[in-house]
Amino acid sequence: MRESWRWFGPNDPVTLEEIRQTGATDIVSALHTVPTGDIWSIDAIADYKAIIETTDESMSPLTWSVVESIPVHEDIKLAKPGHQKYVDAWIKSLENLAANGIKTICYNFMPVIDWTRTDLKYKLPSGAYALRFDQKRFTAFDLFILQRDNAQADYSREEVSEAEQTYAAMSEQEIAQLTKNIIAGLPGKMTSAYHLDDFREALAAYKDIDHATLRANLYSFLEQVLPRAEQLGVKLAIHPDDPPWDLFGLPRVICTADNLETLFEHLPSPSNGITLCVGTYGSRPDNDLPAMAKQFGKRIHFAHLRGVSRDQDEQRSFYEANHLDSDIDMVMVIRRLLEEEQHRRQAASDGDNDIFIRPDHGHQMMGDINKKINPGYSGIGRLKGLAEIRGVVKALSASL
Repeated sequence: MRESWRWFGPNDPVTLEEIRQTGATDIVSALHTVPTGDIWSIDAIADYKAIIETTDESMSPLTWSVVESIPVHEDIKLAKPGHQKYVDAWIKSLENLAANGIKTICYNFMPVIDWTRTDLKYKLPSGAYALRFDQKRFTAFDLFILQRDNAQADYSREEVSEAEQTYAAMSEQEIAQLTKNIIAGLPGKMTSAYHLDDFREALAAYKDIDHATLRANLYSFLEQVLPRAEQLGVKLAIHPDDPPWDLFGLPRVICTADNLETLFEHLPSPSNGITLCVGTYGSRPDNDLPAMAKQFGKRIHFAHLRGVSRDQDEQRSFYEANHLDSDIDMVMVIRRLLEEEQHRRQAASDGDNDIFIRPDHGHQMMGDINKKINPGYSGIGRLKGLAEIRGVVKALSASL
């Protein structure tokens, strides 16, 4: 396995020098300053790569190996007239990355919003802080803050009543914070911040887009992208929708093992792969992560390793737990990934057998509690997660 670390560029509170100290060897990053839909130029990629990889010979090297993510323009998801220019730009960015030796690309096809949480600083019994998705607070936002048209049709009477009580108990400050958490554009998201009116307008654009239509638009996009990726040896790794179910009446189409099976039946290209985001898929109790790691092993180009703990009385609510202490059997997931690497080594001789992994998110803890951080991406919490994962990898590798 190749240990990697997500870095958001020169303004990231966690520096490259600090990442080097973790023992991670590979960087996961993106050109976050390039507007969605614009081409990532070959020179801009080369300059950014140089920032990451240029270091004193006495220091351990870092390599920009994975892109997370090239954002997919909303016009592509909607298949709007004129969207072809954005598909062409995406392919050109892929080509320019490959020319710079970067050939693993994570991306997603989530409409309007990227990963979504209601709480960015949920206090744990340990005193550390985690990210959380609370379904009742989300419903309260949808119904009573956003006031989305026809939103009540998506919820039961009991859910509406609970959301109303939740909303009534919230202070103005809590309402403002919840709104910011959901639509203000988190670091790491590849979507822009919204104001409420803009957000309503963005949602309205999808009023005639159902699951079948969005899925068809994804397949149309990939039918154009995958041939070029194959020619260049680029591996595309689609990230699941987070959380993996419909939000705000928007269809989401990469949520389950069945969704992935359908994707690969339709587009069997070897370049068509996945980011196994363990925490995202694990947010649904019907996703068996060890089984998915085995079923889709040859398609896994990248893995986000984190755990979640779901609420007993509301399985759609969860917080991001310790990497090895959650509702997910992380040890077995890692075992399946190691077994897949072993199968690759036995079947091929090109040496390209490793799966890139990274500790996904991490608790805000210890000296990071009072520091400015990117939510989910504190240094100490991720270092703890990486150390735990590294220990499991070491122990399992000895027995394989």
